[in-house]
Amino acid sequence: MKHNALTLILGGARSGKSDYAEKLAAQMGRRVLYIATAEIGDDEMAQRIVAHRLARPADWQTLEAPRRVGAALAEIEIPPEALLLDCLTLLVSNILLALENEPQPTIETAVQAELDAILTAQVRLDAPLIVVSNEVGLGLVPPYPLGRVYRDVLGRANQYLAARAQRVIFMVAGLPMVIKDEG
Repeated sequence: MKHNALTLILGGARSGKSDYAEKLAAQMGRRVLYIATAEIGDDEMAQRIVAHRLARPADWQTLEAPRRVGAALAEIEIPPEALLLDCLTLLVSNILLALENEPQPTIETAVQAELDAILTAQVRLDAPLIVVSNEVGLGLVPPYPLGRVYRDVLGRANQYLAARAQRVIFMVAGLPMVIKDEG
């Protein structure tokens, strides 16, 4: 696999995506940059974030960036051995909520610009990138407009990254299914 390869890991909630991504990143080196997109919205989420921080290897760095991930990566001077973005699902949600009163094409453009900025930064850093994202197209159609916009925007973002990825893995019950592997 190329040094600056892109791996997209998709799956449903609690499918094992993050655990698999972390194991994969650990195999790529000790200097992993973990890009966390979650925001503390309540006490339960705060506890989850603390647990995630404590579970990561001590030599990993964490970049907490709920939005503008590409811009934050552009400021990094010493390239890590691997980048792990966990997760695109929350990044898209954060962008959507910041622009929820805008029309869907504006939101799609903002997400596309964010993805392009991330991929540009990855090329500059010359490090493999692992992106974790939920597959939201397998469930029911959301009963409210913002939910449908979210499902559509995230689905298109997943397709965009999958088309550019060298590897795409779909997680089911903790088991990885390789969907695409270009070596």
